[in-house]
Amino acid sequence: MSSDETTRTESREPQRDTTERPRNAEPTRESAAASAEERLPITTQVRTNISRGWNWLEEMLTGRYHATYGLAVTRILIGITGLGLILTNFNARHYTFGVGNAWSGEIAEPQSDFPNIRLFSLFHRAVTTPPLFTAMMIALALLAVVITLGWHTRIILPFYLVLWVSFIELNDGAGDQGDNAYRMFMIALLFADTTRRWSLDARRRRRSAYFPDSDGARWRWALIMANNLAIVVLAFQVCAIYMSGGLYKAGGNAWQHGFAVYNPLHTQQFGTWPVLSDLFTAWGPAVVAISWGSVLFQCAFPFMLFNRYTRIIGLLGILAFHLGIALLMGLPWFSLTMIAVDAIFIRDRSFAKLSAFLQRKNQELHAQLASTSEGKNV
Repeated sequence: MSSDETTRTESREPQRDTTERPRNAEPTRESAAASAEERLPITTQVRTNISRGWNWLEEMLTGRYHATYGLAVTRILIGITGLGLILTNFNARHYTFGVGNAWSGEIAEPQSDFPNIRLFSLFHRAVTTPPLFTAMMIALALLAVVITLGWHTRIILPFYLVLWVSFIELNDGAGDQGDNAYRMFMIALLFADTTRRWSLDARRRRRSAYFPDSDGARWRWALIMANNLAIVVLAFQVCAIYMSGGLYKAGGNAWQHGFAVYNPLHTQQFGTWPVLSDLFTAWGPAVVAISWGSVLFQCAFPFMLFNRYTRIIGLLGILAFHLGIALLMGLPWFSLTMIAVDAIFIRDRSFAKLSAFLQRKNQELHAQLASTSEGKNV
C-alpha cells in the first residue's frame, strides 16, 4: 500500500469514530433525567411521585367539568322518573298515598321517620285535605318537568327533593328500593352542575354574554370540584348497589342453582306480563343463563369500568338487565333510576359524537322535506 493510501485510510478512521460517538455514547434527555432521578435518595423519589400523583388528582378534580353529558342524561331521566311515578299513581292517589290509605295506619303512625321531621312532613300534614293534597301532587309533577327541562336546577332541585321525600314516605308499603336509590342520587346531584348540556340554562348561557366556562370566577375551581366529587359519590353508590346485590344473590340457593329468575316471574306481584313470563322461562338453559349472568354482571360491573371495551360490555349488559326488570317485573321507575345514573360512565366524547350524528341526520331530514315540498309546489 502506498504512503498516500495509508494516509487517506488513517484520516478516515478518526472521522468514523467521531460520527458514531454522539449516537452511541451520549444519552438522550429522557434517559439522562431518568438516570438522574434513579440516583436520588429513595425518600426524594417517594416525595416526587406523591407530588406528581397529587398534581394529577388536583387536575382531575378542579381542571374541568367531567361527565357533562352524562349528568344531563341523569337529570333528564330523574325528572322523567318522578313525573312518571306521579302520573301512573295519580288516579289512585288518595287510595295509595292519600286519605284513603288510612286503613294501613300510615297516617296515624307512620312507619318511616321522615314524617316526624317537620321539613319532610308537608304532604303528611296535607293528606287529610284531599284538594290540598291533589294541588301539592300537581306542584310536585310540575317541579319534575322543570328539572327535566333544566331550568334553574340548582335552585329547584332542593325543593323537589324535600317535597319528593315528603310524598313518597306517605306509604311505606307502596315503595321499593328504587325510592331509596332515587333519594340518594338526588342528594349527590345537589352538588353537581347538571345543566351544562341539553338544558334551558345552557341555552340561556349561550344566548347571553354569560359564558358557561367562566362561572364562579375565582371560585370556579370549587364548583368544578363539587361537581366532580358528586360524580365520584354517584359512581360509588351505583357500584356499591350492584356489588352488594350481586354478592347477596350469590349466597342464595336459587341463584346458585340457576332458577332464581323463574320464581318472581310467576308470582302475581312481579309477573306483570304472564305471556312474556312464560316465554322467557320456557327454556331451562335460558333461565340459568339469565340468572347466573345477572349475578356475574352485577359483581363484575365495578371492575369492568377500568377498560373502555369492558366498560361498553358492562354498560350494555346492565342496560339489558334493567330493561328486563322494567318489562318483565313491572318495575320501570326503579330501572329508569338506575339507568339514569349509569349514564355518567359514558364519556363526553361519545355523547358529543352521538349528538353531532343526530344533528346531522336532523338537518338531512329537514333538507329532504324541504326539497320534497318544493318539488310538489313546482
